[in-house]
Amino acid sequence: MIGQLLQGQAAFESQSAHTVAQHSQIHIPYNIHMFRYSETKIGSVRVRDAAPGDLDTVTEIYAHYVQRTTATFEIVPPSRQDWSQRFWTVAAAGLPFLVAELDQTVVGYAFCSRWKLRAAYRQTVEDSIYVAPGATGHGVGHALLTTLITNCTAATVRELIAVIVDTGEPASLSLHRRHGFREIGRLTEVGFKQGRWLDTILLQRSLR
Repeated sequence: MIGQLLQGQAAFESQSAHTVAQHSQIHIPYNIHMFRYSETKIGSVRVRDAAPGDLDTVTEIYAHYVQRTTATFEIVPPSRQDWSQRFWTVAAAGLPFLVAELDQTVVGYAFCSRWKLRAAYRQTVEDSIYVAPGATGHGVGHALLTTLITNCTAATVRELIAVIVDTGEPASLSLHRRHGFREIGRLTEVGFKQGRWLDTILLQRSLR
């Protein structure tokens, strides 16, 4: 059990959860006052289920990649409120949202979201993994993706998709290939950011 949320923050998170439930018409099986956490340790990295209290750090980590890199096609960093909405949407779908810690500090996160909203895609999801810039090279990405695959399998996910921007940096592609993903296609010049056109590479791993 992680520390208690501040009363104002708890009220805000509760409102976000009910908003997602109302729009998606899905019951959210989480109570923000009493999360049940699972965790694992891979090497020196502790991976656990995320909580609303982690979202400030998640917001900060992702903002770095939005503002300073082409690893994501978002241009404006999502706000803390945006991340709350994303968190509860993932929860409503029964999918994993994880954080990684080194020395009791959150240094990365990973989650899965619906690949497409049409019902026939319901067992196919897309992963998202980001590591704080100062924490790369310590096995954080490996620990997050290993645990994400395990949790997706438990959640009856069948196909796991990764959409990786071809930035010229091999780390994300190498990470996914080491975990059994295979390249299935490329979309050419589908994004324009920081003055250049960018491709995306599609990778897939079957879990069943």
